[in-house]
Amino acid sequence: MNSDKSTFAIERHDMSNDKSLRAWSAVDELILETFDSLEQKPYRTAIYHDRFGYLGCRLHAFSPALILTQKSQENAIALNLQGLKLTPLETSDPLSDLAKPMSLAVVKIPKSLDLFELFLRHISKNSTDDMTVICGFMTRHFSSRMLQIAGEYFDGVEQSKAKKKARLIYLTRKKSTPQKEMIRSLTYKEREYKQYVGVFSGDHIDYATQFFLEHIEVRNTEQCILDLGSGNGIIGAEIARRYPDAEMHLLDDTYLAVESAKMNISGEKIHHHWNHNLSIFEEQTFDVIVTNPPFHFEYEINIHIPISLFKESQRCLKPGGNLQLVASKHLNYKVHLEPLFSSVLTIAEDKKFVVYKCIK
Repeated sequence: MNSDKSTFAIERHDMSNDKSLRAWSAVDELILETFDSLEQKPYRTAIYHDRFGYLGCRLHAFSPALILTQKSQENAIALNLQGLKLTPLETSDPLSDLAKPMSLAVVKIPKSLDLFELFLRHISKNSTDDMTVICGFMTRHFSSRMLQIAGEYFDGVEQSKAKKKARLIYLTRKKSTPQKEMIRSLTYKEREYKQYVGVFSGDHIDYATQFFLEHIEVRNTEQCILDLGSGNGIIGAEIARRYPDAEMHLLDDTYLAVESAKMNISGEKIHHHWNHNLSIFEEQTFDVIVTNPPFHFEYEINIHIPISLFKESQRCLKPGGNLQLVASKHLNYKVHLEPLFSSVLTIAEDKKFVVYKCIK
């Protein structure tokens, strides 16, 4: 492996304007240091939660498989591989079986420990008996539940010493895969919605979404609608239930969210899209776009991404069409929306949330 990091110009590719943010962390560096120290390199490695491809690019010579959960992740990794003139790597997702079993897995532990468990379940099902897992995290994010989850899948659970505030957990001696349900049920107004573990707001329907659903304004004449950042699909499903003749599109960056939405809404006029932006749509496509836009990305808050989505929404709306969104009041999205739209109306608010209707 080339240890000269200066030759690896890994970029974030996440629309952020914050130049102080890096595409890797001390966790990545500690994982690579550990990989370098292995006397015998694994014949097959899989990498989980490598958001910008730093690990995949640095370990490219070993042809790792990349387990992807986001389209933005896939895009960033592809751009970084291309920028370094490296060939594409094998990719998969945490719901699909691998063609060949892995002997080593590298996991950057995500903020969602439900997602971490889904990763371990996937590893357990797609690995050799002598499997080793290297899990990395920043010490400030440590939770004893990490060890509890790991212990359900592996007998050997050992922590490393901290280095630059990063730490590893080594997992060995694989157990039989626990028979646990990876799909949860949530209820809204006595209607059941299903979603995979690790999808946003896994214990209940998000409160901002509930508030939004009470105030969305859609007319019978508005026949082409986009649910942007659709999550488990509840917003699109509720609109489609009220207006069954409308053509409904649901788009999300997260693969598990898209697959969850497919369980909750389907039909000839229903279209699901796994993408991180609106580039797949032509100008003036939609009468209405509705969204509870994301601004948390793991432990970061990044409002540049929703602002970019607002700009794309304006492009994709028909003349006179409208973007409706719910947001935490402290984000003050109105100052970013007003330059984009002819009018921005506040149609509902409480102590925590505000619903805007932005007319093109």
